[in-house]
Amino acid sequence: MQRFIELANRMKDEGVDRRVVSAGLMTASAVYATYVFAGNDGTLAPAGVEKVAAAYKQQLEHTQRAKQVRREGGTDSD
Repeated sequence: MQRFIELANRMKDEGVDRRVVSAGLMTASAVYATYVFAGNDGTLAPAGVEKVAAAYKQQLEHTQRAKQVRREGGTDSD
């Protein structure tokens, strides 16, 4: 994960808008998730799209909880 963050920060430092960097990471993640589950030429069925979206949502929620705990001076037990 740290390598992705470092790359994103380099892109930001090169003048790429943070929103564009974020969108690029999300697009790359979507392309790779599709590849993992459906191969180079496959696509996800609607149920597969929902599963990937749910996994992304779960990770986003976990990240927000961890940031909240750190901000409040605690530790994240997950």
